Amino acid sequence: MQKVISRDGTPIAYDQSGTGPPLVLVHGTAAAHPAAWPAFPALEQHFSLYAPYRRGRGESGDEAPYAVEREFEDIAAVVDAVVDAVGEPAHLLGHSFGGLCALEAARLTNHVGKLVLYEPSIEIPGVSSGDEALASRLQALLEAGETERMLTTFYSSVMTPDDVERLRSSSVWPERLAVAPTVPRELWAEVRYVFDARRFTDLHIPTLLLTGEDSQPFLKAGAQALNRALPDSRIDTLPGQQHVAMYTAPNLFADEVLRFLKGPAVETNRPPET
Repeated sequence: MQKVISRDGTPIAYDQSGTGPPLVLVHGTAAAHPAAWPAFPALEQHFSLYAPYRRGRGESGDEAPYAVEREFEDIAAVVDAVVDAVGEPAHLLGHSFGGLCALEAARLTNHVGKLVLYEPSIEIPGVSSGDEALASRLQALLEAGETERMLTTFYSSVMTPDDVERLRSSSVWPERLAVAPTVPRELWAEVRYVFDARRFTDLHIPTLLLTGEDSQPFLKAGAQALNRALPDSRIDTLPGQQHVAMYTAPNLFADEVLRFLKGPAVETNRPPET
């Protein structure tokens, strides 16, 4: 395990494994660490993986009051530390809330090679996610000491009942329970985050935006809005999947990521402007 000091002085821990070009992985809300992804071993065969423990997890620090901007700085600090160590740009992959963190981190460092964002948590006006009501409900459950119920309620908002049950019976569930107190604050951060497309029109990083074919409309809408804003991006859809294909279809997920990171420059697929 290695550590880097983020801009506000908070230590951020990260693990390194595998060999090859550097790839930084950023997990989403309620996840403990990307190494738990079933898709992780397939990526590890081709890349040197750097997996941060986002603040409030593992040996990473945490500071009050919580501000999502510190999370952006944390990921940028990890990317810069990796590049300083290996001497080449690092690819960056973020999922869900981790996708938002990766997106904003890419604006804070010049060291990102390619960017992969799987349904980043971006709220689009007119396409409701229901996160505000959900955050209030989760906070109430947490304060009532109903941590497991809070966590299953959260997962039920983005996963099928069968997928939730599989997760509850998996070996990573105790780790999910341990980080459950971070869930409401991250949902509140998503609700309060204002997406301004103009801030990303000069982000010239080849970007792959992944969405699940069966994902909820608000998740697809965020990826589509970002695709319209970014100058060098495309959307690929994961057939038959929702929000967690790294768990439900790890080979499919890994193949899409590898094809992009190991392939040529992006061929954009945004609709023509009218």
